[in-house]
Amino acid sequence: MTELRYGWTTGACATAATTAAYTALLTGEFPDPVEVLLPKGRRPAFALATQRLGDGSATAGVVKDAGDDPDVTHGALVVSTVSPGPPGSGVVFRAGEGVGTVTLPGLPLPVGEPAINPVPRELMTTAVQRVARRHGQQADVVVEISIPHGESMARHTWNPRLGIVGGLSVLGTTGVVVPYSCSAWIDSIRRGVDVARALGHRHVAGAVGNTSERAVARLYQLPDTALLDMGDFAGAVLKYLRANPVPRLSLAGGFAKLSKLAAGYLDLHSKRSQVDLGLLAQLAREAGHADVAVPIERANTALHALQLAHEHGLPLGDLVASRARRTALEVLAGAAVEVDVVVVDRAGVIVGRCGP
Repeated sequence: MTELRYGWTTGACATAATTAAYTALLTGEFPDPVEVLLPKGRRPAFALATQRLGDGSATAGVVKDAGDDPDVTHGALVVSTVSPGPPGSGVVFRAGEGVGTVTLPGLPLPVGEPAINPVPRELMTTAVQRVARRHGQQADVVVEISIPHGESMARHTWNPRLGIVGGLSVLGTTGVVVPYSCSAWIDSIRRGVDVARALGHRHVAGAVGNTSERAVARLYQLPDTALLDMGDFAGAVLKYLRANPVPRLSLAGGFAKLSKLAAGYLDLHSKRSQVDLGLLAQLAREAGHADVAVPIERANTALHALQLAHEHGLPLGDLVASRARRTALEVLAGAAVEVDVVVVDRAGVIVGRCGP
């Protein structure tokens, strides 16, 4: 199997563009390629895709290479325009075209700030200071980051729900994009909880996919800011809420996915967990339906098992919801969070529930 290729975060690209632009502002020359120092000692070099030296400012751009990760920003142009700031101002960040602005509390940035996360800010500030020292200058500059077409790209991210409007976030903690990494998704789950808590929501819902999310939002009339894009990462939701509780959590998903949670799996991805038909048969026996237990255990799929149960009047969806709720409460370990579980079919019809 061919090893997947690593890429570079938006924050790393912004740091490279900022380094090149500030160097040109001071010297009139753009370094190309431009090397940057990332956390853990990496020193990648980035080719410039665009450069412009204006009257009192310099602009440089880098095309983001996300490697083999299916990143919505792969191929995006990340542009930095650097201009002098007032003496003593330090490095000030601005959101240009395609970079969002924070409008809701609960994120690691104050409301009204450009959605340039703390680590990329630190990387760019350090790079500016390094260039300033090299040329005997004070690092007092305004850095404006732009990502052309970023506003349309952001519609395919969690930003609108997190209250980041107008474009993308400039992200990255290591500067490196790990192919098919879970970390970005899990970080978005955590930020979603933070926003919900900051807004005072007392009820949040973690849904496996769009169908179950629509069902649970409609069931409880929940606003978008109370909905968590859980995906396959049920464990991430539960573990973060254990330390950062919200009074009520609804977990929603399809029958097969929540059957995995019922079996104790916290990662519901098909590569990392499978539906346990033996458990579904056991639930049937415990409910007094031994007659359908064997057919369920021999079923082709989870959906087939659900259909068999329905034919025999067995509320298997409710039983799965109950067992999934038990798993959730075990992970929450006594945290002040009430839990209910909503199981839906592929059409979004509720086929099982358990909890308050």
